[in-house]
Amino acid sequence: MKVKLNINNHDKLLEIHPGETLLETLRNNNFKGVKCGCGTGDCGACLVILNEDAVNSCQVLTASIDGESVTTIEGIGSMDKPHLIQEELVKAGAVQCGYCTPGIVISAYTLLKKNQNPTDDEIKAALDGNLCRCTGYVKILDGIKNAVKRMSAK
Repeated sequence: MKVKLNINNHDKLLEIHPGETLLETLRNNNFKGVKCGCGTGDCGACLVILNEDAVNSCQVLTASIDGESVTTIEGIGSMDKPHLIQEELVKAGAVQCGYCTPGIVISAYTLLKKNQNPTDDEIKAALDGNLCRCTGYVKILDGIKNAVKRMSAK
């Protein structure tokens, strides 16, 4: 079956299997920043922005979002041109193995689009669905708070 999606501001007509998840569709079409962690929507490794909300792509059937807009980590920043959230996470030492980092960036980006001055508790709530086994979250929180400071300074 064919579906039309706007992925990272580019219209795509994709051939999919009717039972395919958005995670599978994205990975099959070279969007490698979205990761398969748990497959149950518990770890946040597969987060993308669907319209304006962060969602676990492993829990969304692609056929159910025909015509919708999806933003992956590749649509937020790249190695050549990182988003300031990515820059601040690196500066804070919040990136170790990097597997969870795209989902964390998606969570932070979505939060900061809606709330440019979040409290620590609001940042923690936004990250609640992101599992990181390397950093212990303190550096992640520091990186996001530094990104907030940079954004407010602009």
